[in-house]
Amino acid sequence: MNEKFFNLSKIKYKYLKFIKSQEIPGEPFRNKSNQLNKYFIPISKKIYESHCYRKETIIVGLSGGQGSGKSTISKILKIILKEKYNLETVIFSIDDFYKTLNERVKMSKKINKLFLTRGVPGTHDTKMLKQFLKNLKSKSFKKILLPKFDKSADDRSKKKMWKIIKKKPDIVIFEGWCVGAIPEGNNSLIKPINDLERSEDQALVWRRTVNNELKHEYKKIFKLIDILIFLKVPNLKYVYKWRVLQEKKLKRSSNGKKIMSNAQIKTFIMHYERVTRNMLKTLDKKAHIKVSLDTKHRLNSINLR
Repeated sequence: MNEKFFNLSKIKYKYLKFIKSQEIPGEPFRNKSNQLNKYFIPISKKIYESHCYRKETIIVGLSGGQGSGKSTISKILKIILKEKYNLETVIFSIDDFYKTLNERVKMSKKINKLFLTRGVPGTHDTKMLKQFLKNLKSKSFKKILLPKFDKSADDRSKKKMWKIIKKKPDIVIFEGWCVGAIPEGNNSLIKPINDLERSEDQALVWRRTVNNELKHEYKKIFKLIDILIFLKVPNLKYVYKWRVLQEKKLKRSSNGKKIMSNAQIKTFIMHYERVTRNMLKTLDKKAHIKVSLDTKHRLNSINLR
C-alpha cells in the first residue's frame, strides 16, 4: 500500500473517531473531511515546517473566543502531528494557570470585586505560566508538572491531580481565549461597553488593571509564542451561543457538579467582552494563521502568513 495514502487514511480514521466523541445530540460537526484537508492538514504542515527550520520546541498559540473550538482543534492537530510527522505534542490551556479561588478573593477585596470571576488578564498566575513555557523550551529539560484547574469547583486542583510531562515535547499547543491579546489605548477604556462595566466598574479600576496586565506580564508570555493561530468568530452573539454549547459538554463530563445557567453565562461573558472585541479588531494582522468561523461553527476561510 502507498505509504502516503496509508498515513492519510490512518489520520482520517483517528480524526473522524475523535470528532464523533466530541459531538452532542443535535449539534453534529459538518463537512468533516473537507475541514481536515482544507484546514487542519495545512496548519499542521506549517507547524512541522517551523519545527524543522528552528530545530527546537515550537510554541503554538491558539486563540479564539469562548466556545470557538480551541480544545477540539488542539487535539485534532495533535493527531495529525503525531501520525503524519511523528512529532510529540503537549497541549495545555491558559485556564490551567488560573489563580486559586483564595487568591482571587484577595484580589476582589483589594482591587475590584470583578476579579473574583476567573478569566480576564490578571486572574492567571503569570509567573508560574511564564516559567512553565520556558521550562518546556529549555535545552536541559527535566520533567515538569502541568497544573490543573477544576472549573466546576472554580479552583485549582490538588497537586496530585496535575499532569507530569516527562519528555521534552516537539510541539506545545498553548490555547486560550485571550492568548496573543494586546492592550487598548487608555482613552478607549473610558466608555463602558456593557452593563457589567457600567454598574460594577464605574471608577475604571478593573478594566485599567486588566489592560495594564496585557501591557506588561501577558506581553512577556505571548512573546514566547512562535506561531499564533487566531480563530475568528463572526461576532459576540456567537461567543454566547457556543459557550452555552460548551457548558452542555461540561455538564456531560462533570459528574453532576455545578455548572452555569444561560443567564449566568451571559453575565460571565461580559467579563470577557472588551478584550474579545479588541482581539477581533487587532489579531487579523498579528496572527500567523487566521481561521474564520461561520455562523454554523464551521471553519470558513484560512489565511496562512
